[in-house]
Order: sequence, then structure tokens, then C-alpha cells
Amino acid sequence: MDVQRAGEGGREFQRVSDELRARIADGTYPLRTLLPSQRDLATELDVSRDTVQKVLRELVAEGLIESRQGSGSRVVRVPVTQPSAGLHGRLRGGPTLGPLLDEAFEQPQVTLDVYSLTAESLAAHLTVQAERIAGGHIAPASVVLRLILPTEDLSLPYPRVKNDPADPRLADRLRLIGARSVESMSRRFTELGEFVDTASFEVRRAPLTPAFKLYLLNGSQALQAPYEVIERDIRLDSGEVVKALDVLGFRAAITRHVTNADPDSHDTFFVDSWQRWFDSVWNQVAVAQPK
Repeated sequence: MDVQRAGEGGREFQRVSDELRARIADGTYPLRTLLPSQRDLATELDVSRDTVQKVLRELVAEGLIESRQGSGSRVVRVPVTQPSAGLHGRLRGGPTLGPLLDEAFEQPQVTLDVYSLTAESLAAHLTVQAERIAGGHIAPASVVLRLILPTEDLSLPYPRVKNDPADPRLADRLRLIGARSVESMSRRFTELGEFVDTASFEVRRAPLTPAFKLYLLNGSQALQAPYEVIERDIRLDSGEVVKALDVLGFRAAITRHVTNADPDSHDTFFVDSWQRWFDSVWNQVAVAQPK
């Protein structure tokens, strides 16, 4: 029987509430995806399941998640702002993507070059920014996004069923998630055309297995986070749960580099080098995705 931990109360409730809200806001738990089980959350955050349950009930009441008996809790809405950034930074370490994208979209000309395994979390972040633009909170004149994803027929080492690498179900699931995410972003850019002078979105695919995700923001920042390979349970659409080898980039802190006035500085060199890398793959290796 799970009991309340000694000394656990309002402070721990707020800590867990802030953490889960931040993970939803920054795309750690993207829109329409399931949160980890209550048991896993309690273990990771070192609180009782009772505290986790209370936090989840609060998130349900606010419309951020929906919970169904036997099916877990699913993200149904992404908040525009993140709570308690300082606390979240201490729990997770390093900068988080949400606030950095907020900052990038506050510029008059927004350019995003992204290299990633999937577009799932990016789609969730783009939804947040589209809501900010539609609501009049920000008003960029142009938004241009270039996205490089793996070639769809590429045999990837993850995600895969742990004891049966030949099982195609997780690869099929990844392709479906990718297709839905790209379609979602295409709709968002169509909607953005009503509010900005230029809204451009292009996807190209390269025969490369991403070992990290890369965001290049407005030509002045490079954000990089390695994909950490983990073992976890994945629930398929059929309801079956399989033990899988998967990657969750959010478990590693984002490395952030920003250009400055010194062209020979480490940060400027880092950003310029990765921008050249992205451009070379985009122009020489990647192939445009058919519309």
C-alpha cells in the first residue's frame, strides 16, 4: 500500500505540478501522447503515488490532460507559458526548448532549421507559437522552417522491440507519428499565412540516423541534445504493451551556443559550423518530401 512520505505535502505537490506542466509546455510530453505511469512518475520524482494522483487530477481539471481508467493520462492541450522556470531548470538541468522558441518567435524574422528523429515535439511547440501569433501576443513578419528527418524506408536502430529487432510494428508506429506531425505542421503554416507576410515550411529526408536533435534559431543560436537510448514500455494502438529500446532526447540537457561579436569565439564558431553542416545535408544529401 502506497502511503504519504514523511514530510511530503504542499511543497512536493507544487514541485511535481510545476515539473509536469513544464514537461508538457516544452514538448517533453508532446500533444496527444501518454504520460508515464503514475508508478514511474512517483519513482522518478521521489514522491508518493497519492501526490502524483492529486497533481494529475489538477491537470485534468485545467484541461491539460485527460485520464481514462486503464488507459493512462494523455496530453490534450499545451500551455503557452511555462511555470517555475527556475525550479524546472534545477530538476532537469540546462535550458529547456520552450522558452528559447518563445524568444526566437518574438523576433520580426523567424528562421528555424531543425534536424530530428521525429517532428512530434516540434509540432507541439509550433502549435504553441501559432496560438501566440493568432492571439496577437507576438507578431513576426515571417516564419521559415526547414526540417530534416530520416528517410522513411531507412532501417533505424530505435525504436524497436527489445527482443525482436525484426518486429516492424514500432517502425510503422514511428512513421505514422511522423506523418501526423508533419501534416499538423503543414496545417499550422497554412493558418499562419493569415497572420504573417511569409510562412514557409519545407521537409526533406536524409538517409541518416539521428544521434541528436539540432535546432538552429534565427541564424544566431544552436541548440543540441543527444538522444539517450533507454528501455521502456510502449503501448501500441491495439492496446498491447511491448518492451522497447527507444530514445528520449529530453533526458539530456540542451547544449546552447549563441553567436557574439567575436567571429573567432567558441560559441560563434559552434553555431556557424553546425549551420554549415545543416546546409550541406539540406543541399547535398536530403531529398524533398513529396506533398
